[in-house]
Amino acid sequence: MKKVILIGFMGAGKTTIGRLLAEETNQSHVDFDDLIVAEIGMTIQDFFDQHGEEAFRKIETDILAKTLAKEQIISTGGGIVLKEENRQLLKEMPLVVYLKTDPEELIHRLKADTGSIRPLVVSKSPEEILAVYRPRIPLYEETASLIVETTNKTPEEIVQEILIKAGA
Repeated sequence: MKKVILIGFMGAGKTTIGRLLAEETNQSHVDFDDLIVAEIGMTIQDFFDQHGEEAFRKIETDILAKTLAKEQIISTGGGIVLKEENRQLLKEMPLVVYLKTDPEELIHRLKADTGSIRPLVVSKSPEEILAVYRPRIPLYEETASLIVETTNKTPEEIVQEILIKAGA
């Protein structure tokens, strides 16, 4: 297992699982948020505020195309599946894992994560967050080659499940 791309909504655990999976497989790991911040030279929230979501999604696609060329574990952003171009790029990859999480659990995780700024859910009600999440579910499912349910599992259990299901 040389390349794994993790997709899923904010709070699904992509960064945590990506780091642990990289350690377990002796691979390098990149987190999309970190790559984007390095590229744009500001926080994602500031970029959204100044340039809007459409400009952000263009940068996200450019970085995706570059990042997929390398053998590594990739934790994508929650909205990576919104653009058809991104979904097509991802579908060409051998292992795209959708970290599927129960909506109520996502709300709990997002509300508990006070240290991060997530432009599309900051100061939103649970209903508003779910309104962002629900339309993405079929896009995640269509794009993934492997779906792993994360609700009520530890990060270590999730990593082991990915390794087993991927035949690593």
